[in-house]
Amino acid sequence: MKKLMLCAAIAVFGLTNVNAQEFNVGASAGLPIGDAGDFATFSVLLDVNYLWEVSDKFEAGAAIGFSHSFGEDQSVSIGDFEVESEAQDISFLPIGAAGRFNVSESFTIGADIGYAVGINDGNDGGFYYAPKLQYGVSESLDIVAAYRGVSVEGGSFDIVSLGVEFGF
Repeated sequence: MKKLMLCAAIAVFGLTNVNAQEFNVGASAGLPIGDAGDFATFSVLLDVNYLWEVSDKFEAGAAIGFSHSFGEDQSVSIGDFEVESEAQDISFLPIGAAGRFNVSESFTIGADIGYAVGINDGNDGGFYYAPKLQYGVSESLDIVAAYRGVSVEGGSFDIVSLGVEFGF
């Protein structure tokens, strides 16, 4: 029985190593839109994912990232009073699952889904989703357009981004 379990474990371990694996790192710039556009001006984003080949056309895996949006100074009028507020930057650490479908040799559509941990004070985080469209420039370089959203209490924090992703 021990030999059977050992053989099964070796077979499973061996098969998981046969499947192609891909480690990707991406950097993007984005514009906050919707609710986020009211108090943030510009965003920088970093993404890291590790994908396994499920089939010839589909990959799945884990994703983690960092997004930082630069706040904008605001003035708010309340009756006869005008109040100036300092800019507050907003940062998230999204953690989740990633899926990619290779439409053709050059085009890939995908999504990251999970939870974005709020990093700055007063930011509780929320449900994270990021549909993506990727164009393969070379075997290890993609151009990535994405819509990133974090559902927060009372609204959402949305960013439209464009960047590059390097495969290792």
